[in-house]
Amino acid sequence: MTDKLALVTGASSGIGAASARALAAAGFHVICAARRLDRLQALAAEIGGQAVQCDVTDAESVAALVPVVGDRLDLLVNNAGGALGLDRLEETDLDEWDTMYQTNVLGAARVTQALLPALKQAQGMAIFITSTAADSTYEGGGGYCGAKVAERMVAGALRLEFNELPIRICEIAPGLVKTDEFALTRFHGDKDKAEAVYEGVPSPLVAEDIAETVAWVATRPAHVNVDRLVIRPVAQAANWKVFRGRF
Repeated sequence: MTDKLALVTGASSGIGAASARALAAAGFHVICAARRLDRLQALAAEIGGQAVQCDVTDAESVAALVPVVGDRLDLLVNNAGGALGLDRLEETDLDEWDTMYQTNVLGAARVTQALLPALKQAQGMAIFITSTAADSTYEGGGGYCGAKVAERMVAGALRLEFNELPIRICEIAPGLVKTDEFALTRFHGDKDKAEAVYEGVPSPLVAEDIAETVAWVATRPAHVNVDRLVIRPVAQAANWKVFRGRF
């Protein structure tokens, strides 16, 4: 698979960086895209890939991906996104909702739209990293859950729109994943709040668990489409039911 080209958004940390590593190990040449170029350059040097600075909320930045990718793209991993805040609607900052929608929904749509010609040419695959937040909401989750539901609908509509073409549209929906930045970003750098998310949870998922899943989905035979794959830690039975203790 050394001639296969993949592009991963949000590749500077967490699931994105781990996915870039896993795809490189699976034989893809990986274009690593995100805002933090220094991190991308280190990752690209590590995996023999390519670093491209990109802000998925900016149309010009996304358009600049097109000449980097070229005529063919075998795999697009829409990973850029994230959560901000956990406040009730009566207290929430709606600007944070706007940011989440811009990154998770419009960002994924913007990148996919720009790279669709290259995906068509390669008869490729787009993987959307959504969340189990798209399955059901929870207190304080109206903004993030809504954004992830919308991203899921983008993926689903795209699958219908390209049904007459051999292009695969897949979704991976992770549950509780412990990374260095997700919860810290959500709580604006408050380490105590971030650590409380995972406190007492036996073996939450880590970024590499999702990355292995990305590589597995990406390497299925050409006639196989994984519409949606939900992956949670054993300790998480639902978004709102997480075991904290010892098994």
